[in-house]
Amino acid sequence: MKKATGGITLLVGLSMAALSAGPSLAQDKEIHRVVTTLDKSNKSVALFDSKVPLKIGGAGEGVASLWVTEKSPADFSWDADRSGAKKSFAPSNGGTYLLVVDFPPVGPEVEKLDMNTMMNVVGADAPKRGVPPSNPLMHRTRTVDYAIVMAGEIDMMLDTGTVHLKAGDVVVQQATNHAWLNHGKEPCRIAFVLMDSQEP
Repeated sequence: MKKATGGITLLVGLSMAALSAGPSLAQDKEIHRVVTTLDKSNKSVALFDSKVPLKIGGAGEGVASLWVTEKSPADFSWDADRSGAKKSFAPSNGGTYLLVVDFPPVGPEVEKLDMNTMMNVVGADAPKRGVPPSNPLMHRTRTVDYAIVMAGEIDMMLDTGTVHLKAGDVVVQQATNHAWLNHGKEPCRIAFVLMDSQEP
């Protein structure tokens, strides 16, 4: 890891290894993340070039928090690693949140969960507009989310139906109900950028 003083330019890079599908995804417990900055002579250098571990969540999903901004327009971090700065499910007011999630194949245990399981995780940050969830993993956040499927396949369940997604597909989620359901046999990796939004 290199540190530099002066202004900072942010670029988050994910290694090509993270794009490989199949069993290697399940074994890859870290995300290679690169954050750039400008040095004293205004040359671009790596501020962080490191592995960020995926932590296992309550539904068995692996989650890696990669970067956080605190305001809009986005602020900079001159020397501190912000990957651990997340305070709630959604970004802070005016902020953003970059993360990678590995969704394991969904099992029958999901059907035994309370219907508001994920909505309770989101909590008070959930937008008021929307119907009650129809699946325990369904939730909505007061954010605009860019979701890029990096490996595997997954179904995005909406109130009115399901959309099947595969590696390379992109979703723009606008504070609406959704659930990520992996009906395959291999994990599905998705990179998310959550951006604080207006109340829909």
